[in-house]
Amino acid sequence: MGTSSAGTARYDRFVADLFGVMAYGELSAFERLSSDARYSPTLHDRAVLGRIAVIEFQHYELVSAKLAEMGVDVEHAMLPFQSAVDHFHERTRPADWYESLMKAYVVDTVSADFYQAVARFVDAGTRDVIRQIQSSEEATAVLRERLKGALADDPRLASRLALWGRRLLGEAITQAQRVGHEHAFLGEMFVEAEPGATEATARELVRGITAEVAENHSRRMVQLGLSG
Repeated sequence: MGTSSAGTARYDRFVADLFGVMAYGELSAFERLSSDARYSPTLHDRAVLGRIAVIEFQHYELVSAKLAEMGVDVEHAMLPFQSAVDHFHERTRPADWYESLMKAYVVDTVSADFYQAVARFVDAGTRDVIRQIQSSEEATAVLRERLKGALADDPRLASRLALWGRRLLGEAITQAQRVGHEHAFLGEMFVEAEPGATEATARELVRGITAEVAENHSRRMVQLGLSG
């Protein structure tokens, strides 16, 4: 990224917005996983989701601490994004534990794709926070293997979970577009970070990220033995 933007008041506001939506996403994931764990078919599965919920809360604390270093109150940073994230979760209530598992996996991996794309346009310190949040590959692997096990145990789940996965992706992209429309920080960040960039090129970058996220999701579904 261009170094001219890092450290400016405008850029710092963009980063605070990014951390705000990340913090609320992680806090919501913690609450959702903690609640969904009660549907687990076994105590082992309940413990698995509980452990992943703890990781999500640790991510929230990490981003919260970074905001505090910036002199930004975490609640103030999260509030503008609460409605969009809550709307996503209201529209994607799992019907059972298997749908909860798929939702956790899709949200985890799609969020990681999004963060990785954004990391190309931010300063080294912000990129390090993103990398720390992405580093919990253990949780992703656990979710993936448990999904594979569930599908092997009951192949009838395949068509339902494939459809559910596609719906989750669509809702996640819709949410991202909603946030982008109401809080245009991403497009503006790209313009700020890339010398010579315009709003048109920023919109093209956002479209490219969306296509990349969808392609990665489809590939992961195929790896699970589901249609993307």
